[in-house]
Amino acid sequence: MKIKSGVCILAGVMAMSALGGCASSLDENAVVVTVGDQEITADVANFYARYVQAQYETYYAGYLGEDMWNSEAEEGLSYEESVKSDVLKQLETMVVLEDHMKDYEVALTDAEKEVIKDQAKKFDEDNALENKEKVSGSVDTVERVMTLMAIQEKMMTAIQAGVDTEVSDEEAAQKSMQYVLFSYESGAEEETAAEEETVDKESVKAQAEAFAEGAKAAEDFAAYATENGMEASTVTFDAETANPSAEVVEAADKLGEGEVSGVIETETGCYVLKVTSLLDREATDNKKQSIIEQRKSDLYTETCEGWLEDLEIDVKESVWKKVDFNQISVIMKNDETADYANEIQTDDVAETQEETE
Repeated sequence: MKIKSGVCILAGVMAMSALGGCASSLDENAVVVTVGDQEITADVANFYARYVQAQYETYYAGYLGEDMWNSEAEEGLSYEESVKSDVLKQLETMVVLEDHMKDYEVALTDAEKEVIKDQAKKFDEDNALENKEKVSGSVDTVERVMTLMAIQEKMMTAIQAGVDTEVSDEEAAQKSMQYVLFSYESGAEEETAAEEETVDKESVKAQAEAFAEGAKAAEDFAAYATENGMEASTVTFDAETANPSAEVVEAADKLGEGEVSGVIETETGCYVLKVTSLLDREATDNKKQSIIEQRKSDLYTETCEGWLEDLEIDVKESVWKKVDFNQISVIMKNDETADYANEIQTDDVAETQEETE
């Protein structure tokens, strides 16, 4: 079966618009980074960086503020430095994936190449020459970046196809419990911090102990909670779960199905719980899928990093620093394009339709 490409992820870039700022002195033919014997030129690096920049400025500027690129992403690193580092790593990964296409029998179909050409042409027609120059948005450069991104997605799918999808119930087992919290806080909005400190914790604990004794004899834990003016919450868990608290999960993990705990004291209050299942089917199946997805992510990352480790990588910092996110602002225009999957049929889609007709 052929792998369906996701060129649709580039729909937004076809409406990218450069706003204020002057074009930099970037030499588009200069090499930004060499990966083995592959060279990534400044035009490709600049356009892909502007694509990523546009996503941040369109969707995150409202949260990060006008000076987002100079704000701290992590200790000692600005958002511009952090994002540009990620961009460079992605570009390095893309060209390595392109080098290994034959290993996985991956290739872009003629139809996929045509979509890329059409989208690059659309970008060329929709944007002013001045803006295209700011983001190195020539037709050839746009086509190259889109090609690399399409290859990356197809290669990711091909690599991840080799993952082990067998997950046992034991490995993914999720238990289920119902619990009631007797909070140390009254919940009154007007209560001051000083008043909160005077809460009679012993009285709260006594209420919880009385409830626990009654719950052990009750057939229905949740109904018993309701009868006593409380509300039981339900949660699925395993030993790694942190909700509702580590202490509660640790206590629940030691109980058998149908058992009710004693009072579990935490910083926020006292809990009483009942384990309702040692193998919640739906939650366990969801956990299995989560484990498989993590395996896929790990396999893809480890494969790419392994290839990169075997190559000499040389970054030309003097060239790369000229791609300045503060100098030029870039956003996505509100211009929706048709989803890639609706534009063309790849072989696997066509085959599926034939089988069902």
